[in-house]
Amino acid sequence: MSTTLPTIVFLHGFAESREVWTDFTRSFPDGYRLLMPNLPGHGTNLAPVPDFSMEAQARYVIDYLNQKDCPHPVLLVCHSMGGYVALALAERWPQRVAGLALVNSTALADTDEKRQNREKNIGFVEKHGVAKFMESFVRPLFAPTNRDKLTDARGLLEEIGKATPVSTITGALRGMAARPERTQVLATAKFPVLMVAGKHDVAVHFDDAVRQAALPAEAHALFLEGSGHLAYLEQPEPTRRAVLALAEAVFGG
Repeated sequence: MSTTLPTIVFLHGFAESREVWTDFTRSFPDGYRLLMPNLPGHGTNLAPVPDFSMEAQARYVIDYLNQKDCPHPVLLVCHSMGGYVALALAERWPQRVAGLALVNSTALADTDEKRQNREKNIGFVEKHGVAKFMESFVRPLFAPTNRDKLTDARGLLEEIGKATPVSTITGALRGMAARPERTQVLATAKFPVLMVAGKHDVAVHFDDAVRQAALPAEAHALFLEGSGHLAYLEQPEPTRRAVLALAEAVFGG
């Protein structure tokens, strides 16, 4: 495939893999090159990971793009932790970013309470294992009305999560807890930014997302009443339309 095609890079979230984007991207136009890496330690990317910081993962994405012969700016579409990685990338290599879609993600640092919860999760995983953790972790990420309705989506995330190594779960949790605030990246962005937020998101507070959506000079937003932390699975059609509209704004229709 020609590397001159406008490129969209999809970055999955914590304890996910590139597989989460399969259905979401199935109907994307042929005029885009779609890249979906597995972040370090996730999916089939199981080489030893010495550093799970967002900065180290951002370097991994840059190296991945270089290996894919993709030196030109790309549109980053990122879920949750993938957004934290993308913000670190945009801070260090803004010239590589043509646009940014943050799907249920945030430029804020963890609160003290959130860091404490991550430490509790680390302790739980180390004591009881990943499978037991995933059985309680995934369900609340959906909006209440979707938890028993979207069983296939829930099963997919639980399956991917249970196959994720303990070292990845604990390392990524610590990496997320240590990340700094990056709202300035949004405020100074010279590229369009889309913020996708769910009203029932238990991981990224809706009001925080709304405030951040106003920061970029060229801001796009999608606020979803019937979604939790998984807009690309809970409300795929409006989320897909918003991402494709951003792609048109970035690359031209």
